[in-house]
Amino acid sequence: MSRVIFLTDHRQAPAQVPAPAHLPMPGEPLLDTRGRPLRDLRISVTDRCNFRCTYCMPRAVFDRNHEFLPHRDLLTFEEIAAAARVFVAMGVRKIRLTGGEPLLRRNIETLVALLAELRTPEGRKPELTLTTNGSLLARKAGVLKAAGLDRVTVSMDALDPAVFARMSDSDFDVARVLEGIEAAAAAGLAPVKVNMVVRKGVNDDQILPMARHFRGSGHVLRFIEYMDVGSTNGWNMTEVVPSADVVARVAKAWPLRAVQDEEMGRVAARWAYADGAGEIGVISSVTQAFCGGCTRARLSPEGRLFLCLFATQGHDLRELIRGGADEAGLMRALAGIWQGRGDNYSEHRAQAGPDLTAAGGHKIEMSYIGG
Repeated sequence: MSRVIFLTDHRQAPAQVPAPAHLPMPGEPLLDTRGRPLRDLRISVTDRCNFRCTYCMPRAVFDRNHEFLPHRDLLTFEEIAAAARVFVAMGVRKIRLTGGEPLLRRNIETLVALLAELRTPEGRKPELTLTTNGSLLARKAGVLKAAGLDRVTVSMDALDPAVFARMSDSDFDVARVLEGIEAAAAAGLAPVKVNMVVRKGVNDDQILPMARHFRGSGHVLRFIEYMDVGSTNGWNMTEVVPSADVVARVAKAWPLRAVQDEEMGRVAARWAYADGAGEIGVISSVTQAFCGGCTRARLSPEGRLFLCLFATQGHDLRELIRGGADEAGLMRALAGIWQGRGDNYSEHRAQAGPDLTAAGGHKIEMSYIGG
């Protein structure tokens, strides 16, 4: 029997896109209710993945009977590029392609090439990046760079093969992920960022081996607190390893110094090795909420716009795009949506604790909207 997981509750979706308070002039920031500008756009190009990471796509839910989005429902590359052009005109300076696993989307380099043609009102190319599990990266790194991609981030949760297999719930060889990282660096997609989700009692024994491996490599290892994204991963606060503990463990082995970075929108706190062997980052959404500086919007594979990773509903841009809305109409829609944004889930979680997660309803899944 097929099992359907509701990625978002369309019954709760706004009936219409709110009207903008005003349309910013070219180059003027588009601000939400908390004064946060729109600067970053994450585009999920598919809800499919070839891994079943326990914190993202647990196999008990995303099994062979799971119904993924049909291809006809996905935004075409041309539709994505048309939407992205409006986002860039309204202030976006960084675009990240994600998923699911974005390299599973056939001819993804074609989309990269379309996005690489975009220019900001100042005439600059927005930074173009991609997050991947690395399984297809060795094969695709060269064509992605040639198409205009600037950089990649690789999700890799362990160096030990057995722990990697347990975290990814796959039989994929971690050595091939490492090959993909090196291929990306060789192709010029550097510095490569490596994201490790840390889960207490599952892979936290990999913190030091991962740090040791990537020290001096030119790659940037980032440790991410296990988050309550979606409604299917069985999140429990007791399995969260606070970033402060991670930094303390690494610093005990190799002294660190804090790197000051005040740019709004930066989610990772940076720590440099005192001996000059590079740096690490920590992303602390659970213990140190950074909602106040969040400048991200997220576009789902079938064109729904979400304003928070922990959202329960989104706005349907595909209906506007396929309904014939012109660029000016999309700009008005985006301005109205963003100007009404007040999302700050992680701050609420910090105040309410796990009770907020239990009462929060069906949040969108990370495999659907990207991390």
